[in-house]
This record gives sequence, structure tokens and C-alpha cells, in this order.
Amino acid sequence: MPNLILFDLPDIRQHLLPLTYTRPVADLLTGILTLRQRWEFLLKQSASSYSEPYLQNKFKLHIQDHNLVIASHIKPSPQLIQYIQTETQPDTLYFSQNKWVWGNISQKNWQAFVRQDYSPFHLRTMDIPIDSISACWQIFQSCDADLRFDFSLITQGRFSQPLADDNQLIGPANQLFIEDGALVHGAILNTTSGPIYIGKNAEIMEGALIRGPFALGMHSQVKMGAKIYGATSLGPHTKAGGELNNVVVFGFSSKAHDGFLGNAVIGEWCNLGADTNNSNLKNNYAPVKLWNYASQKFENTGLQFCGLIMADHSKSGINTMFNTGTVVGVSANIFGAGFPRNFIPSFAWGGPQGLSIYQLETALQTASLVYQRRGVSFDETEIAILREVFIRSASYRQNLK
Repeated sequence: MPNLILFDLPDIRQHLLPLTYTRPVADLLTGILTLRQRWEFLLKQSASSYSEPYLQNKFKLHIQDHNLVIASHIKPSPQLIQYIQTETQPDTLYFSQNKWVWGNISQKNWQAFVRQDYSPFHLRTMDIPIDSISACWQIFQSCDADLRFDFSLITQGRFSQPLADDNQLIGPANQLFIEDGALVHGAILNTTSGPIYIGKNAEIMEGALIRGPFALGMHSQVKMGAKIYGATSLGPHTKAGGELNNVVVFGFSSKAHDGFLGNAVIGEWCNLGADTNNSNLKNNYAPVKLWNYASQKFENTGLQFCGLIMADHSKSGINTMFNTGTVVGVSANIFGAGFPRNFIPSFAWGGPQGLSIYQLETALQTASLVYQRRGVSFDETEIAILREVFIRSASYRQNLK
């Protein structure tokens, strides 16, 4: 198999901001797995990324003589995997509905490909269905299907650890999978509406009520008395409490206290203070509009239920209320009584009473403490990414003090 590269298309990256400020598209969590992990599992090899230059120190690009290059927002399917494995013609690009999906690309023609000069390549059209992620809200919208797909993928032919007798299981036992080291006691788990996956060394505390489809990443924790409705996926090193409904948390984030979070996507290194709530339904039941970085305006999602999109390193204070369809950028710090605006730029500080600039050096100090608390190194690579995000997002703060 050729060297595997997951390639970020610039226009797709823009539509997926602010979540892609700090990661390639391939590292978005869309089920139990990220897009990258899903491709690597199915193709049985590791993948590197072609993304923004400021991300490449952390997310390395490896180019070899022969490269299998896949648009990173594309989701793998058995049909697409089979097609890729049988079509081996060199320097050939494959399209679906006039959009580039994947290709076999030699090193000598790599720069031409990056420039979108397709003259050295054979162009082919595929007549198979293609699924992808091209909007932030699609991450929670597709979580149900993606979680079911991943559950079948990673549990096939394996045996779950037993569920302790002090729990109650409602629904088929083969739709529950518990990895080694996980602790589950005094919980009610319902697999009637979908599978439940509990990762290595994760913990579900007593009194938790969980309906599938649901995934809990490794070293994550569901707090006592939590109420979680599917489809919800909590990435590694996450803490979750209160009420959640159709939520995706990328990892290393905490919503440990009471409060409602629904139809939401939360990045890494976020913290939601006690009794933080988001609205996911407008009072007039109208479709929700969401800020779109690509069009620079609020776009109609067509969704009746759409809550909160929050990028990495952002925080909310106690009793924070997020309105329907709110987008929060990277490293924002939100607090105060009332509803803040429904588009909060990166490195903003404040709330309904007004926003000011969250100064970069102060934000970096906070991030360093958060990493240290989790036993993770906050190194120069991480600092450089946040510095670049601060620069790139400056125009959105031009009216802030």
C-alpha cells in the first residue's frame, strides 16, 4: 500500500473553523474515532497530514515515492475502501460529483498537485456514494451513524469485559463493550436505541443514566447522577456530568457539573463551569443559523436543534448561558449573567456585559497550567500554534478593547 496522506482542502477547513484552527480536518472526532483513526484502522497503516504550515510541526507530513492521498474530510466506507485498494494506477485523481476525493500521486508530481495543476494526472470519475464532514454541526448530526459504524469496526471479533452485577443493563448485551481497566458501578445502561462503548481505564460512577449510542474515551469519567442521551461521544480524558444530549467532546475537556448541553461540539482543553447551559431549540422552533467563517456571516443550518460549537482552550464561568446556535472560538473566556452574543471570537474575555481581548500571554499561562494539571507538556509547538491562531483571528477582535 502506498504512503497514506490525509489532505486538507482549504475551503473545507474554512467551513470547519474554529474547530480546525488547532488541528487538521482529519483529527476531528466524529464517532468513537477521529477521521484519521478510522482511515488508519481500515487501511491498516498510519497517516500523515497535509494542512496549514503552522500546524505541520505538530502534525507531520511524510511524502514518499508513491502516495495514497485522500481528502481529509471524506469518511471511509467499505465500498470506498474496496475501490481504493483495487484502483492502483499511478498519478491518477478520482472525483465524485466534480469534487476531488482521492488519488495516487507520485513524489515528482506532488508540487503540481498542491498547486491544483492537474495536467500531469489522469482524471477519473467514481460512481459510488461519498460521505463527508463539511460543516461543524454535521459532527453532532452524524454522530449516531459514525458511532454505530465505529462500534462494529473496533469490537468485531473481540470480547468485552463483564459488566459488574451492581449495574442495570436494558437492551441487548452484545451492544455493550467495556475495555480493559474500565470501572462501571451502580449505573443504568440502555442499549435498546444504540451501542454503548466504554474505553480503557474509563469510569462511570454510580447513579449515571446512559442511553446509546454512546462512547466514552479512555481515561474519561462520567460523574455521579449524570443523564446522557445518545448520540453522544466523549473523547479521551473527558469529564462529564449533568445532562447531555447529542454531544461530541474531542477530549481533555471538562463538563463535570450540573447543567444542560445539547446538540453541541466541544473541542479539547475546554472547561464548562457549574450550571453552564446551552439552548438547542429556538422558542419559535425555527431553523437555527450558525456563524460560518467561510462566508463571514450567519448561515441557515436547516436544523431545528443546534446548540453550541466551542473550539479548544475556551472556558465558561459558573451559570453561563449560551443561546441557540452559538459559536465560540479558541481560548475564549466567557462569564457573567445573561446570554452572551452567539458568535464569540477567539481570545475574547467577558460576556453579556461586553467583551475585551484575552491577552495572548495570559492565555498561554492559563493553558500551561491546564496542561500541567493533566500531566501533559505545554511545549513550544503548542505555543506556536496558539500564537498563530491569535494572529489569524485578530480581525474578529478589532472592535474589542
